Amino acid sequence: MFDEYTDAVIDHFMSPRNVGTMIDADCEGRSGDPECGDSLILYLKIEQNRIVNISFLVFGCVAAVATSSMTTVMAKGKTLEEAYKIKDQDITSALGGLPVYKYHCSVLGETALKNAIKEYLERFK
Repeated sequence: MFDEYTDAVIDHFMSPRNVGTMIDADCEGRSGDPECGDSLILYLKIEQNRIVNISFLVFGCVAAVATSSMTTVMAKGKTLEEAYKIKDQDITSALGGLPVYKYHCSVLGETALKNAIKEYLERFK
């Protein structure tokens, strides 16, 4: 089952970082893929235009869990502008790659992160 995944993907799947809801989140972003059923919610806590805390809930496969986890690792501590520039290819690369048919999972992270930042900017700026 895990033969097609890198060690980083397996690590983030078996021990996802920043998983869970966030009661005091400043905003949340959602993303889903109706074709495969994956669904992601990202929660952000922002101070002085910087993501100081981030967490997620995901319903999905190995790649969906791993890319969601990596998205939080990559975004935490970044300014909103820096985090908004994170692309699905960056997430995939940080995990050492994904099988081609799983690339769409990294789009979940990018889309949810951008949606959360947009929501924050609409509410607080």
